[in-house]
Amino acid sequence: MVSGVASAAEAKVTDVKWGVSKDNILRIVADLTDATDYKVELQGNNLVLQINGQAEPAALGKRAVKSTVTKQMLVEAAAGQTIVKLPLTKQLVPGDYKAFVLKKDPATKRPFRIVLDVTVDKGKAVLFPPKTNAQGNAKAPSRGSVAKQEAAGVSGNAPVVSNKPVVSNRPTAGGVQKPVPAPVKPVVVAKAEEKKDKDHKEQEEKKDKKKEDKKEDKKQEQPKSGFDFSGGIEGKVITIDAGHGGSDPGAIGQGGLKEKQVTLPIAEMLKEQLEKKGAKVYMTRTTDVDVFGPRASDKDELQARVNVAEKHASDLFISLHINSSVNSKVGGISTYYYPKTSHDGRLANRVQNELSSNFGVDNLGVREANFYVVKRCSMPAILVELCFISNPKEEKLLAGNWFRKKSARLIADGIEKYFK
Repeated sequence: MVSGVASAAEAKVTDVKWGVSKDNILRIVADLTDATDYKVELQGNNLVLQINGQAEPAALGKRAVKSTVTKQMLVEAAAGQTIVKLPLTKQLVPGDYKAFVLKKDPATKRPFRIVLDVTVDKGKAVLFPPKTNAQGNAKAPSRGSVAKQEAAGVSGNAPVVSNKPVVSNRPTAGGVQKPVPAPVKPVVVAKAEEKKDKDHKEQEEKKDKKKEDKKEDKKQEQPKSGFDFSGGIEGKVITIDAGHGGSDPGAIGQGGLKEKQVTLPIAEMLKEQLEKKGAKVYMTRTTDVDVFGPRASDKDELQARVNVAEKHASDLFISLHINSSVNSKVGGISTYYYPKTSHDGRLANRVQNELSSNFGVDNLGVREANFYVVKRCSMPAILVELCFISNPKEEKLLAGNWFRKKSARLIADGIEKYFK
């Protein structure tokens, strides 16, 4: 079977780099010749990234790392795989790290990349292993941590703020000084201040009422919570993401066709098909633009697309892409999902079945993937790879209006079956 993901023999790791952001996030980036599988797991005192592909000699070795998480990175070869090992100086939990894939970008000459971000939860991470005293007990917190608590007002010695008059207990010639009584205000001044207090109170009440009104208005504008997955397609809210756009052309075929030039027209046609079936449809972009903005980071751009779906409380999110490979003979259609709900896989199967049953191209099947947009959406989400732009025959298909219209109609049919 032809596969859209390269095998270990095809994919090679050309380089492994590291960097630390200003937010103290350690990022490991592995450059590859093609897409491949990977796995990240904690193994004792080590965080290990296992890549299904051989490493070129230049990528192997030990590198010093300037991070609070680890002091070095080991890149090793093992039976057709590349192992990136981080000996930890802090104890991590699964939520402290995440990995994702970045596709090849011919425009910026960036290769396929596997990215591993390590973010230690502030205040929760402890030294690994914990320091102990001579008796084997954990040491007490340092003065620095106590100082931080006092600054936050949680220490038992925190200063007390009071609106009561200060009483001095300094000794005087006659003993302890007695409290000085507050001066008695003239009646006229007292009445004037009383009126001033009354006016101030009324103003505060008006402000409070305005705040409550705004809260109530906002509450009424809040989108519905959760998502619907049955009962028919009519009335369902769907967000369509046309992959790439603006400064990001996506993959480029041998004939010069750009991925972004295909995904947007299909997204528009899909919107029309879904609306005919009674769905309410939103799009992450309707023109050739970056969703977040030019020169945005990959994370910001992808999150901006997720935000569109979340803003409209969508029942379903679908991202449209065109695949690419260094092997021009590879072709076919595949659908990706992340199993965050029990409905993501079912949605992927419904759409893939419609597409694969009605096109004379290879069926690459349904696959699980850690893609940012399908993982971060709270509702069921899929990413469809409609053929390979790197395959000359399929590039011609993608350029034609017939293929685009049929793709949109079949995807819409698959979504309709999902909601039944």
